[in-house]
Amino acid sequence: MSVLKEFREFAVRGNVIDLAVGVIIGGAFGKIVDSLVNDIVMPVISTLLGGHIDFTNLFVILGRIPEGVPRTFDALKKAGVPIFAYGNFITISINFILLAFVIFQMVKVVNKIRLMDTPPAPPTPEDVMLLREIRDSLKK
Repeated sequence: MSVLKEFREFAVRGNVIDLAVGVIIGGAFGKIVDSLVNDIVMPVISTLLGGHIDFTNLFVILGRIPEGVPRTFDALKKAGVPIFAYGNFITISINFILLAFVIFQMVKVVNKIRLMDTPPAPPTPEDVMLLREIRDSLKK
């Protein structure tokens, strides 16, 4: 029974609950950033590059293509053809950069809020100030 009691204390501890909430919110936030990258950022970038480029379909075929398999990313993946999918890597890299930037901005805001919420240091007592003056006088 002591193991169950110890596990219960561990699971109910504030840090574990905070971590669980963070993971759940992070998963949902990741989906939002995925949508932002795939549905908003990547179409704008592809249009700026001169056309309606779908970055996920940018790839180089490294193996032999079986007959009857279309030359699309999904069909080649399903057929097991080795592909160098650099377009998907570009999309995921942009996704990561945006996610890291947004998290950085959130941490910055939270740190500012924490600084505003910290109470000011209490004034130094007079006896300590007097002792410091005596110490400084003795040094001179």
